[in-house]
Amino acid sequence: MSHFQDLGLVAPLLKALSAEGYTNPTPIQAQAIPFVLAGHDLLGIAQTGTGKTAAFALPILNHLAKTPKQRAPRTARVLVLSPTRELASQILDSFRAYGRNLKLDSTVIFGGVPISRQVRAAQNGHDIVVATPGRLVDLVSQRALSLSNVEILVLDEADQMLDMGFIRDIKRLVALLPKQRQNLFFSATMPKEIAELANELLRNPQQVAVTPVATTAERVDQQVIFCDQPKKQALLHKLLEDKSIARALVFARTKHGADKIVRHLGAAGFIADAIHGNKSQGQRERALAAFRNGKSRLLVATDIAARGIDVDGVTHVINYDLPNVPESYVHRIGRTARAGAAGIAISFCGHDERAYLRDIERTTRQRVPAVDNPLGSEAGASLGQETEQAPRPQGQRPFGGHKAGGKPGQQQRRRFHGGKPRNAGERRASNGQ
Repeated sequence: MSHFQDLGLVAPLLKALSAEGYTNPTPIQAQAIPFVLAGHDLLGIAQTGTGKTAAFALPILNHLAKTPKQRAPRTARVLVLSPTRELASQILDSFRAYGRNLKLDSTVIFGGVPISRQVRAAQNGHDIVVATPGRLVDLVSQRALSLSNVEILVLDEADQMLDMGFIRDIKRLVALLPKQRQNLFFSATMPKEIAELANELLRNPQQVAVTPVATTAERVDQQVIFCDQPKKQALLHKLLEDKSIARALVFARTKHGADKIVRHLGAAGFIADAIHGNKSQGQRERALAAFRNGKSRLLVATDIAARGIDVDGVTHVINYDLPNVPESYVHRIGRTARAGAAGIAISFCGHDERAYLRDIERTTRQRVPAVDNPLGSEAGASLGQETEQAPRPQGQRPFGGHKAGGKPGQQQRRRFHGGKPRNAGERRASNGQ
């Protein structure tokens, strides 16, 4: 199916999609929406940035539009569980954007804000509740919200919820749901624990998988720069002199490290904000808003943001620290090259991170091309020797040189870290994630 009109969605949804500029569904949307519309349970395997949110939000809104009911106090018809506050907020925004022509009530529930407001908001009931598991458990425990009327349950980014320790809360919440309900389960990876949870929740599910596990986004130009750890901050400042890095996400491994990077950037005259688990909800929202509206060119984040940020126009992802979990690399660089655009991912690799790079290349089954360190050999370019699993037979790419595999002598049009990503194709509803 090549158009949303072919999926059987009600007219108000098609009107909203048209207003958003969406005409063609992404692969996961084209596969998943018919199954969800038919009432099947669904197991969706897809990496971030593929349009998962619209894949479940559109058929859910279609169901609610076709089966209107009066809202009962302290209940919800649809429950969507999300691992992070940022992702929960973005999911709610998508529901509201697609359902703008429907008379539905929706809300988001997460920690970091006074629970009293959420208790009051729950009194009249909601059609759609998007929540993080921990705060939802609190509301249910206080009898401020009942799950007895839930018709559709969505678990989004289930593998990240496992990583964050939410599985016990999820099982506690699921036990309170009606036996007769539709279950939609989405995960980028399928470790053993997630597969077991899916088997417990889903009944004869349809399965859709649009990308192999740990596959990186096709339009991301990946690069690695070998650099001694003490020189990384200077390297970051050097790269940021290139104004073509219009909007960049910088990933640090720790909260303290993220704050330290921001302090040094500020001292060097670069405007940046940090977002991580120690920040209050207000601080996180302000930092994300400044990054989204262009007031801040840079956002420094820990992995809490790897799947929880959907900002148009992220031209670059910079891995200041390589992640020690290979799948996190995939999710990080998936923050760029969204909605059909191209993007660039640059990773700094210190001597103690060589094993992480090998794990990433082994997991993604592809080599990350190395480029020369613009700070020179004293900054650690000597570290850039061939890795055991991923030899570089043609040598490293020179600073500003052509990509590996290009014609000899062919000059690359964009510098190794710069150049404005090209638009590629029509804007799609993958923005909805």
